[in-house]
Parts: sequence; structure tokens; C-alpha cells
Amino acid sequence: MDGAVSDRPEAGGPETGERLVRLTAGMAIPYGGDRLVRVDEDLARKFAPGDRLIVLQDTGTLLHVPAAEQAIAQAAVGQAASAFARMGQVSDDQITAFFDAFAAALADDGVWGKIAAANERDVADAEARGRSTTRLKVSDQMRADMVAGLRAWRDSPPARGAVVEAVAHQGWSVEQLTAPLGVVAFVFEGRPNVFADATGVLRAGNTVVFRIGSDALGTARAIVREALDPAIARAGLPQGSAVLVDSAAHAAGWAMFADSRLALAVARGSGPAVAQLGGIARQAGVPVSLHGTGGAWMAADSTADPERVFAAIFHSLDRKVCNTLNVFCVTRAAARDLVPVFLEALAAAGRRGGHGCKLHVVEGDEHLLPDAWREGRTTVRRAGGDVDEPLAETLPLAELGREWEWEATPEVTLKLVEDLDEAVSLFNRYSPQFAASLLSADPAAHERFYATINAPFVGDGFTRWVDGQYALNKPELGLSNWEFGRLFARGGVLAGDGVFTVRARVRQTDPHLDRGGAPTPPRAV
Repeated sequence: MDGAVSDRPEAGGPETGERLVRLTAGMAIPYGGDRLVRVDEDLARKFAPGDRLIVLQDTGTLLHVPAAEQAIAQAAVGQAASAFARMGQVSDDQITAFFDAFAAALADDGVWGKIAAANERDVADAEARGRSTTRLKVSDQMRADMVAGLRAWRDSPPARGAVVEAVAHQGWSVEQLTAPLGVVAFVFEGRPNVFADATGVLRAGNTVVFRIGSDALGTARAIVREALDPAIARAGLPQGSAVLVDSAAHAAGWAMFADSRLALAVARGSGPAVAQLGGIARQAGVPVSLHGTGGAWMAADSTADPERVFAAIFHSLDRKVCNTLNVFCVTRAAARDLVPVFLEALAAAGRRGGHGCKLHVVEGDEHLLPDAWREGRTTVRRAGGDVDEPLAETLPLAELGREWEWEATPEVTLKLVEDLDEAVSLFNRYSPQFAASLLSADPAAHERFYATINAPFVGDGFTRWVDGQYALNKPELGLSNWEFGRLFARGGVLAGDGVFTVRARVRQTDPHLDRGGAPTPPRAV
């Protein structure tokens, strides 16, 4: 909840409607119903009248939202809410025209040149600050994927008014129809291609407000100015159908997710940041779809084909995204044959990227490694530059689920297991419960693996297939793990046409229907 705490503790507690106008160092703020956190000197000094304090009820974290950032977020959500109120009068053909115009703008070399120039400035600034630019840089492939995604939405069937169910009764009938959900909010990491993903919700008649990571804000502004806003105007959609929260401050994202006018809040990025945003939205009564911690797991037994194992590992390590291989489990019976294959594939993936590889092995399993791996050194490309590190390092079992956020040096954890049941048990306990793959020639093993592993994405080869556009031909808004529980009534791939609600519409042909069976009385003349 917000920190609606009186700055006059002697008053005996806050009165209804009382405003928080200042904080003092040491002030006790209640959270979680029975716990207290105290305001530190820095927060007390910065907090000013008109600012907002968000108190995370699960952790006691105090989030300071300056009045200016609150105003930016509130205005953006307001624009999207106003646009949604008019979307019912917008035709599906207009929505189709929007996607066509947006794609055409990005495909135009003159438009893209301005976007690319803005991106170059973003990249240079990020590099100067020692920030990772792996996902920030635009490329011809990223551009092509954005255009293809927008055209896929252009060509997809209308997502409003589809009949989910129809029931006929004597004298009347009822239909359940898909309908827009409302204003959808997104917070994304610094990846410029998210525009094609986020605007997908317009296909179902929703509107969207989003904040992108500060590293990519200049690129985002250029896309809005040169392509997005012109496409909205050309198609005749309401102004505000897609709105960028134009702020580099995290507080703007916090304020946006705390706005109860949202119908859905979607967060993509690092695990802790996503969890924090989810907590903010839930406190405001806003449903959330979180796409944070990832990292795929793979298990192999003694029946696995070594060539298939090599290929699956190599092709799962082409770049670091959420579906990249993070943990490889090998059964004890298969270790002698498959660990060398795993190491060979990891090394090959390192050569592919041009910056070597890095291995972590769970404590107690070091004996699986040859001396060259246990004693070797490697140059690892980190966000801050190249670093000389051991080629292989141990980590405690409790950290088995740690996701390796590598730049250009593939980084993976190796774990020895007694059998596949142990691999499943470890996945269910330590992983974010996201993507899992089994390499085995035993059909019964695959059935047991699928039945017992708590993952929304399960495969039998490389892990990088977990992608909405790649697998389902739908630009994804995000891929949900099960770290916070299974999802109600939808899959792990959140796509634009999956953001809807259901309305019921009745058509009554018999005007004399009565629940109690009473006839219609004669009208007085």
C-alpha cells in the first residue's frame, strides 16, 4: 500500500484522508500487518510534499516516487484510459491499418536511419557508463523481426467479438464473446524491439502504456516520433492508444504499476526488478504477468544420442536470453560418456561467440572435469570489459538456480544426478520453473519427465525454441515462468491476442420469459 503514514505520531494515528507531506529519519512505517521498517536519512531528506511513498508489503521496501515522476506516469495512463474509452468505435480494419503503417514506417530506410542514429547515441552512452549493450543495439535482424511481427498482427484475424460459447434456450439464447481487457501497462528492459511486442495488444482492442529501460529511452523516443505516432494518426486510432512513459526514472515505472486504472501489468527484465514491480501492481489490485528470471535446464540419461546432446547444447548457447541453456544435469550412469560431449559443445559455443566459455560445477561434482578444465583460465567478456577468470568454478547446491547473465562468453552450470527423478526434483526446487528439456531415447522417460516437471515449456532438444514468434508465429509480450505459481486459464506465452476478457450477450425472442413461470399480465388500456 502507499505510505499513508502521519508525520505527527503524537496524533494517535492517521486520520482518514490525511496526506503524507514529510518523512523524518527513524520514522516507523508498518508493513505486512505486524512489522516495521524505519525511514533512513537519505529518504527523509529527499521526500517532499506531493511525493508518494509506496511500501511493499511483502518486503518492507520503501519506494520514493517524486511528484514529477508520478505526474508523468499518471498522465500517460490517463491518455491510454481515454483512448480505450473510444476504442469501441474503432473498426478492426483501422487496427489492421495501424499495424500496416507501423511496419511500413520501420521498413522505410529514411525512418530507420533516424532510429538507428538515436540508437547509436544510446549505445555510446551506455558503453561510457559500463552498461551492457548486448540487447540494446539495433540490427538488421532486429528490424526485420519487428516488421515481421507487426505484419503478423496485421494479417491475424480480429480478436474482438469471437464467440467462445453459445447456448440456446427456449425463447432466448446467450453468447460468450471475447472483448478487450482495457489498459495494459508494460515495463521492459532496454530492448528497442519491444514496441512490436507491446502494441500487439491493440489487435484485441486494448490500449497500451509502457516504460522502457533508461538505456534505450532515446531509441524509444525516436520510434515513437518517427513510426508509432504517425501510424496511430494514419489509421485514425485515438491519440493515446499506445503511450510511452517518457522518463528514465525507475520511479515512473513504479507509479505506473501502482495505477488502479490498469487492467493488466506486464513486466519483463531482471528477476528482482520484475518481482518488485509485480508486488507494486498486486497491492494496487492490478493483475500481473511477470516475465523475469529465466534460464533453461536440460537433462540427459544414458540412452541419449551423443550427437543429439552435442547439437542441443551448442544450439542452446548462441546468445543470452531467457531461454538460453543455464543448467545441464547428467545422470551418473551417463556421465562418463556425456560429460566430455557437454564440455566439447560448451567449448564450441564459446568459439562461435569468439570469447571463450565459462563453466560452473556444483560442489562435489568437480571430479567430472578433466584437469585442463579444473585448472584452466579464460578471458570472460563482461559488461564492464574482459576479465581473467578460472575456466571452471564450483558453486554450492543452494545456488543451482542462479541465472548466468553473460555477455559474449557462454556460461553454464553442470550438475551430476543419480537419475532423472533427481533432476526433476532439483528443477522443481531451485529453478524459476521455466523451460526444461530431456535428452533420452526412452519414451517412458519422456512421459514421466513431462508428467512430473513443473515447467510451462518442455522439450526434447535445444531450449531456444521457447519463443512466441519462433514457435507460434505470434510476437510475444513475454514468456511467463511458474516461479510465482501456475497461470490461470492461459499459457506461458503471453501474446497480444491473448489479452482479453469475456462478455455475455443475450438475445431474447420470447418477450414473456419469467423465472417463476408467471404469465405476462394484460396491459391496462
